[in-house]
Amino acid sequence: MQLPYDPFDAVTTISSADPSMGALIHAAGPYELNYQPLQDLFEALCQSIVYQQLSGKAAATIFGRFQDLFEGDGTPIPSAVLKMDTDTLRSVGLSGAKTAAIQDLAEKTLSGDVPTMNAMRTMTEQEILDRLTLVRGIGPWTVEMLMIFRLGMPDVMPATDLGIRKGFTRVFGIDALAPPKMIRERSELWKPFRSVASWYLWRAVDLDEFTPIGSL
Repeated sequence: MQLPYDPFDAVTTISSADPSMGALIHAAGPYELNYQPLQDLFEALCQSIVYQQLSGKAAATIFGRFQDLFEGDGTPIPSAVLKMDTDTLRSVGLSGAKTAAIQDLAEKTLSGDVPTMNAMRTMTEQEILDRLTLVRGIGPWTVEMLMIFRLGMPDVMPATDLGIRKGFTRVFGIDALAPPKMIRERSELWKPFRSVASWYLWRAVDLDEFTPIGSL
């Protein structure tokens, strides 16, 4: 799927602004984000809740059973969730906490606390983060992943993510695991394409060979 921003422009901008990141980009190769455009926000957030702290296979099985609770194409609907009793939701393998989170998501979607897809197109990353984290069980990391991989937003920096911190530590040759504050400060150089920089920091962790060319 085509991204809503130009990857070539992004890597050129980052490389010009930060030679250390330029070296990483050269070593890691082309930008290949697994972008899956968001079609239904409620379904995507339900899936995020189900997948928390589970292996991919187990989570996929439970989410498939959850989808089977809904008529038609299996798309979860907030009003239908609220009509189901807790035992029905638990029967597909959801924990008590995840059941409560999905019920809260359904309530906040219908109340308007969770923005619509159209509304999100006019909102900043911070505004989206503030609104979606009102939902029980949805934290900043979940929203940041949604914004990068499902909404295709170009300037998201998930500085608390462990992979980001490990990648940053390797790229800049730091002795200890980089703190989020340090990453956020450096990431000012990568605006307005911090999502792209994040993808490359994740790649840095898996590179067989990489030698930092500079320091902070």
